[in-house]
Amino acid sequence: MIQEKKQQISSKKHRFRDQLDSLKREDETLNNILAVDVWALAKTMDEFYPGFWSAFMKNREKALKRFITEVIKNKPTKSKRPPFLS
Repeated sequence: MIQEKKQQISSKKHRFRDQLDSLKREDETLNNILAVDVWALAKTMDEFYPGFWSAFMKNREKALKRFITEVIKNKPTKSKRPPFLS
């Protein structure tokens, strides 16, 4: 009886690990597909509008800096999180 329970638990753990591994592989595949899509778009736009990618990255950097500034400015002063996690 106890042995059967242990085998069932082991089987469930094994299936869970398999599902988790499958999700990780699918996520990695999706990330690779998106990377190729972005590269293809950037390459195409650079062919039609030389310097597009460079201008895009400069604008992205400005937007990211603005976003970080806003997040820091709007961050609550009293946090329940430990300081090393903030």
